[in-house]
Amino acid sequence: MATIKIQQVRSIIRCPKDQKATMHALGLRKMNAVVEHEATPALLGMVNKVKHLVKVID
Repeated sequence: MATIKIQQVRSIIRCPKDQKATMHALGLRKMNAVVEHEATPALLGMVNKVKHLVKVID
């Protein structure tokens, strides 16, 4: 499968706990951090849940 790069662009300070947990599961813990993952349906669903906090670099 293809890989995608995800960058955190907004803070998770005032977010609900489930969104914070999703960000930690993605491996994003600091601002402007970039992680690379396989583009699986489960991962894309996680990115969709926190789309207002991240940017997909591709």
